[in-house]
Amino acid sequence: MESQSVLNHNSLKAILAEVNEVSNEDIRDEIVSDIYIKSKSLCKKVVSQQPAMYRSDKLDEIFTSRIWGFPIMLILLGAVFYITIAGANLPSDMLANLFGYLEGKLTILFEAMHAPEWLHGILILGLFRGTGWVISVMLPPMAIFFPMFALLENYGYLPRVAFNMDRLFKRAGGHGKQSLTMAMGFGCNAAAIMSTRIIESPRERMLAILTNNFVPCNGRWPTLILLASLFMVTGFSGATSTLVTSAILIGFVMLGVVVTLTVSWVLSKTALKGVPTHYTLELPPFRKPKFWNTILRASIDKAWYVLKRAVIVAAPASILTWVFANIYVGDTSILMHFINFLEPFGHALGMDGFILAAFILGLPANEIVIPILIMAYLSQGAMLEIEDLSKLKQVFIDQGWTWLTALNMMLFSLLHFPCGTTLVNIYKETKSPKWTFMSFLIPTVIAIGVTWLTATVARAFGWV
Repeated sequence: MESQSVLNHNSLKAILAEVNEVSNEDIRDEIVSDIYIKSKSLCKKVVSQQPAMYRSDKLDEIFTSRIWGFPIMLILLGAVFYITIAGANLPSDMLANLFGYLEGKLTILFEAMHAPEWLHGILILGLFRGTGWVISVMLPPMAIFFPMFALLENYGYLPRVAFNMDRLFKRAGGHGKQSLTMAMGFGCNAAAIMSTRIIESPRERMLAILTNNFVPCNGRWPTLILLASLFMVTGFSGATSTLVTSAILIGFVMLGVVVTLTVSWVLSKTALKGVPTHYTLELPPFRKPKFWNTILRASIDKAWYVLKRAVIVAAPASILTWVFANIYVGDTSILMHFINFLEPFGHALGMDGFILAAFILGLPANEIVIPILIMAYLSQGAMLEIEDLSKLKQVFIDQGWTWLTALNMMLFSLLHFPCGTTLVNIYKETKSPKWTFMSFLIPTVIAIGVTWLTATVARAFGWV
């Protein structure tokens, strides 16, 4: 009898040990899975399943698979980048040639009117060239990227991305819906901040707000695509060059996701402690989108909106940059005083004062960073004539650029502070100056730390 009591006691201890090894999350997932399987078996008895629904279930076994889910995500993302880069090169050059031609005609007109040189500088060398660069660099890739992203969304694939990312965000202390707001950040971080309203928990919503900036938005895509194409694919040409550029962009996206998860985990253990809440994501069936309607709507609604916003912000920024570059205090322009002040810090980060000045002056919108940078580099604020985008690389090389400069500018662009519109939206959503400032401070500190570490390591090993 005594031996039986000891045996029962040991068995009970073994059972309790097994129970302790199973987390609450695993128990919940098991319950939800059992409910789904049971309800599905009951439905099969009384409801006839349409072929489309059956095909959707079969596709989900592949797209949400633990083995194939993430590789398929990367392949689709790479395909979007490849088509965007390959398709945007020719239109960008055509637009650049068109603006170069129009600039020449406008210059002749100003000369015929005997217009003052300062007026020609502000309107043509500042305003026209600035907006021309924005349109040439931004419009073609955005007109391709947004429709393709919209097709994936309308087909029903993006909820599968959220499903695949859900477990990672839970482990990082966030909410599964954070993956949906992160996906929206690929289009616009400002809009993604508003989309965080779908997260009910205030703590987890704040996590999503503070980390959304680490995925590249539409304003940063042109910078990443341009610098990757010019500096990261040396030695490659043709389709291979485009393929390598796409792989590099995927790497930057994955870096942004890793930083998002890491910062979420750190915040969930420190300033935003708490237990992650659970939610069950019901996957909608795959559906065939209206192809041309989706492309047209995405081109008009998204690409046109982004371009309009970029031009509205770029126009005054271009004028101000030209003015600052042509007003002198002593023997040096106001712009160069500012750049010289930033130069030591920029050099420590593997960049220069011009690049840091471009990011600071580009605070209203990330789209204008590259135009401001080129304007600052050339001819006392006058930008390079819009004839051939391939001349850009030589402009950068003449300013002392190396692969490290390009890499660190890409890293800084990926990780740095949100644009002005996003910061305004963060304040509107949080009603907190403290958290708005933190949303500026956290990415800025990370961007500075990463670029400084990259530059220090590269110089220590003699790679530059």
